[in-house]
Amino acid sequence: MKDFPVCISEPFNNDPSVIFEYSDADSFDDLEKEACRQSYGISFCEGKLLIVFGFFGGTEREWGFTGGRIDPGETYEQTLRREIQEESNMEVISFRPIGYQKVIKTKEDKFKYELRYVCKVRPLGPFVSDPADGVISEIKLIDPSEYKKYVDWGKIGDRLVERALELLPTLADK
Repeated sequence: MKDFPVCISEPFNNDPSVIFEYSDADSFDDLEKEACRQSYGISFCEGKLLIVFGFFGGTEREWGFTGGRIDPGETYEQTLRREIQEESNMEVISFRPIGYQKVIKTKEDKFKYELRYVCKVRPLGPFVSDPADGVISEIKLIDPSEYKKYVDWGKIGDRLVERALELLPTLADK
């Protein structure tokens, strides 16, 4: 893995007991596999940014990006493909890592990694609903410059979208 410095460190919802540390990365090979718990995609369909409306750890629905928990026996890439299809009815046609978020629970001295990818996707058909108990209720394809109108993941979210846009031209149109 190319050695990238930690780009951003910030508390989750201003709670110092949970710290997010985001780092750019072009591979996840050097991360402790057992600590990798999620795969998320910053996904684009014909130049538009895919966002989904659902629950992202809070009690109210909000706009965010596609992704979720790595199931036992799944690779990171299998999780990415499954989650994007379940949440948006879109197929991943190409992808690459952009970075990871280390979530540190300071009171418990525990951490996990959440992996982030840039993806090109295409629709398999119309979006109907997320099979995971309707967690995702709506999807949108938006101009990437307008994402802050919908998704506010702080400085880390800004870096995710910035890095995804930097690497998007390197993805194949399979």
